[in-house]
Amino acid sequence: MNSGDTSWILISSALVMLMTPALGFFYGGMVRRKNVLATLMHSFFVLCLISVQWVLWGYSLAFGPDHWGIIGGLDWVGLNGVGLAPNRDYAPTVPHEAYMLFQMMFAVITPALISGAFAERKRFKSFVFFSLLWATLVYDPIAHWVWSTGGWLHHLGALDFAGGTVVHVSSGVAALVTAMVLGERIGLRHETIEPHDATMTILGASLLWFGWFGFNAGSAISAGILAVSAFVVTNTAAAMGALTWVTISWWHRGQPSVLGAAAGAVAGLVAITPASGYVTVPAAILIGLFAGVACYFAVQLKPRLRVDDALDVFGVHGVGGTLGAILTGVFATVAVNAGGANGLLYGNPSQLLVQVVAVGATWVYSAGATFVILKVLDRFIGLRVPEEEELAGLDATQHGELAYQL
Repeated sequence: MNSGDTSWILISSALVMLMTPALGFFYGGMVRRKNVLATLMHSFFVLCLISVQWVLWGYSLAFGPDHWGIIGGLDWVGLNGVGLAPNRDYAPTVPHEAYMLFQMMFAVITPALISGAFAERKRFKSFVFFSLLWATLVYDPIAHWVWSTGGWLHHLGALDFAGGTVVHVSSGVAALVTAMVLGERIGLRHETIEPHDATMTILGASLLWFGWFGFNAGSAISAGILAVSAFVVTNTAAAMGALTWVTISWWHRGQPSVLGAAAGAVAGLVAITPASGYVTVPAAILIGLFAGVACYFAVQLKPRLRVDDALDVFGVHGVGGTLGAILTGVFATVAVNAGGANGLLYGNPSQLLVQVVAVGATWVYSAGATFVILKVLDRFIGLRVPEEEELAGLDATQHGELAYQL
């Protein structure tokens, strides 16, 4: 056991934990004043809910002893057998519980990301059951496929250093399906819906950026040169994504968008996530550039698709995660990480094909399972609040509280 590695994984766990309330601020600033508490509650409540789910059964399903390359068993339910001794398969130099804790924070933020798609119109009760079912039936199996030593995508050779497919593609696709099933917010096509507090969104984006260093560099699971490399490329891609989005919006709209800078930084962070432990700094610049362009135009297409993904979860996380996972198959090099693989530019075109398979499998499974979960919940609970409650705002009608007493 290495005390430096253990310290780094604990710090990284705390950094990633911060990202979920930061996401609440990021989303909360973009909704109307009457819905800000409900939006913040989505992220805060998921932190509580999935922390318990992960300890009781989520970690066992995701990382427990393999069954058919698809799912873990129930051997580690309630952290049975997950102690303070290192687990050689996942983190040979840190306590097993520390690795479990680090992975918990990924499991927490993933369903929270989806909440931006259904902001301002979903029943809280339905949200609770959806988050619990989705984490269990969608996130845990996909995490097992990619990150478990027995997972089928892991054996195929898929590269996902910190969650491009597991976190961002799965949540982004689920967000798109959720927005399609729930339908548009009332009045969307007849009134302008503006963010109520852009400063809150900038604060959230800044804290997300800060926490993302734990997200990506922490995934090295050691306080060594790989963590340093992941840290540097993460910051570089985020900065390039923000610069790209601002430049395009300046050209397209005539003014440099402040909220666009925040969205661009997040797009760059999303895209570099799967590649962060495998690519060089020049590759990170290109990944940030491509993410800024692709995610910006994906968001612009939303009105034409007539899908009310309220806070652009699919445009940023679905598109950015897909792009980043595929570009990992282009730019990956063993010169950065000997435990990875070379990509297309380094003489291994088959890696690109593996990445496409991983992305495709995640798309199909997340979309299908999310649709089934939503339809079942709609049948027994109901997904949307009544029209009069939506018009009054979810803060008052779902929680009986107001964010601002003005």
